[in-house]
Amino acid sequence: MRQGRWKLGIGVLLFIGALTGWGSTAYPNGQKQIPEPIPGPGRVFLYTAKKFGVPILKASIKIENGSSEQGKPLYRVHASVDSLHYFGFLFRMNNRFLSTMQAETCSPVRYVKEIDQEGLLMKKKNYIQTLTFDASHQKVVVEKKGEDGKQEISLPPETYDPLSMFARYYLRDEFHPGEDIRISLYDGMKLRQMVFHSKKEKVKSKMYGEVEAVCLESTTSFSTFGDKEGIIRIWYTNDREKIPILIELDLPIGIVRFELEEVREG
Repeated sequence: MRQGRWKLGIGVLLFIGALTGWGSTAYPNGQKQIPEPIPGPGRVFLYTAKKFGVPILKASIKIENGSSEQGKPLYRVHASVDSLHYFGFLFRMNNRFLSTMQAETCSPVRYVKEIDQEGLLMKKKNYIQTLTFDASHQKVVVEKKGEDGKQEISLPPETYDPLSMFARYYLRDEFHPGEDIRISLYDGMKLRQMVFHSKKEKVKSKMYGEVEAVCLESTTSFSTFGDKEGIIRIWYTNDREKIPILIELDLPIGIVRFELEEVREG
């Protein structure tokens, strides 16, 4: 796997991972369905999110290769977003995400979300949602643990969940500064048509110091804040490695920054 594909996918992943649970309906507590990442080939990226310079969240992403179902090779991407303990009385977050996708095309097969959070600043939410994608019929089947029945939703061609989109850019697609990237994204709540604009600039990184980077920027609505618009920005190093070093969410309540703090192999 090459390092040069983390750029767009990670930023959108963290944007969705940190915020999607905040606008959903709570469901009865149940047994966890997302297993912990297994030791083996892959790469883990670790981030800390800050608000007004104060750490508030930890996030991690791991891509696993070597999986298969019915003889078909697959990739699995694990992600987690956790609040820091000293904010427990204000908000507690322990959210998990897992995407399974076809290895050859990166088309999504299944996306599972486990949302577990509560506190003075957010409503208590504890639910499990599973999305099963059917690319041949351009639809997705949505199931929520604790609810009867399934919901079928039509989707445009080449629609991705946040993590399968990440894998697509990590494993397959390339783009360059100065171009626009259009994506179709469905996370179980809302179908988003997003356009990311790219530009070069210098940025300070905790791991690498001041470096020349490419910034990707897109405007999008946030269901948590009544569909008010905000901005997501992702910076990656402008070199062969193209490491995603900083993600920034410009929200109606202020700016939250995710800084890359560590990269682990295996």
